[in-house]
Amino acid sequence: MTDKKPLNIDAIMARLPHRYPFLMVDSVVDVVPGKSIVAVKSVSATEAHFQGHFPGHPVMPGVLILEALAQAGGVLAWESVSEEERIWLLYLVGIEEARFKQIVRPGNQLMLHVELLKRRRNLWRFAARAEVDGKVVAEAQILMADGPKS
Repeated sequence: MTDKKPLNIDAIMARLPHRYPFLMVDSVVDVVPGKSIVAVKSVSATEAHFQGHFPGHPVMPGVLILEALAQAGGVLAWESVSEEERIWLLYLVGIEEARFKQIVRPGNQLMLHVELLKRRRNLWRFAARAEVDGKVVAEAQILMADGPKS
């Protein structure tokens, strides 16, 4: 990727409606508007879901990995439209071809790689991949639709 454009947590919160404990993107390493994003989710043992999934052997739920990928896609979408178009929220409307290849545990750093495949009207399709230490832990196609904020 060229022209790296990192974003910190304040910039991410300006682009996503999510807040603790459901904000799943900690930083953005690079975003190329209209094309791709690389974001980071640092997995911490203090996250609430680890209390019950699973006690004594904490594993990040796959659905939360997909949520992190979708949120990264939301940042990419925000970066890909003009300021006048930023009057909507993106809603997750579909997950296709999801595969989980390895477990994710506290202390791991998820690298979220999301590529915009297509946008047609208010529908967005992304190819998404999560990695830990360069190994794919999950991948899916994510479909999102923009809708009004209120």
